[in-house]
Amino acid sequence: MTIQLQYCNITVNDPEESLGFYRDALGLEVTNDVKSGDDRWVTLGSASQPGVEIVLSAPHAGRSQADGDAMQELLAKGSLPMLVFRADDLDGTFDKLRESGAEVLQEPITQPWGPRDCAFRDPSGNTVRISQS
Repeated sequence: MTIQLQYCNITVNDPEESLGFYRDALGLEVTNDVKSGDDRWVTLGSASQPGVEIVLSAPHAGRSQADGDAMQELLAKGSLPMLVFRADDLDGTFDKLRESGAEVLQEPITQPWGPRDCAFRDPSGNTVRISQS
């Protein structure tokens, strides 16, 4: 039996606003854009690394009011799990994200446990780390 991760869901305040970070600055490509009433799910992936894709959606998209409210509260606190990407050019990726206006949390450094990485906040406040591959 073979099993692989297909999607990772990212809760954002506004999928459209988040495209400036994930598509335009990080360089991911939109592979699907689904609307249902006021809800929207935008799937992004990388042509150079097919496989796992991310899905951007707002806190209430496809959730009950109570669950959406809970997700919104966690998002506002910056308490949702971080997302970690791998890049072959950390400095170039860092510069492109910084130039996009993304909030820098950490400039590229070599961590004591080994990897060289940097960190940003996406427009919704999610922590996004980029690691050198």
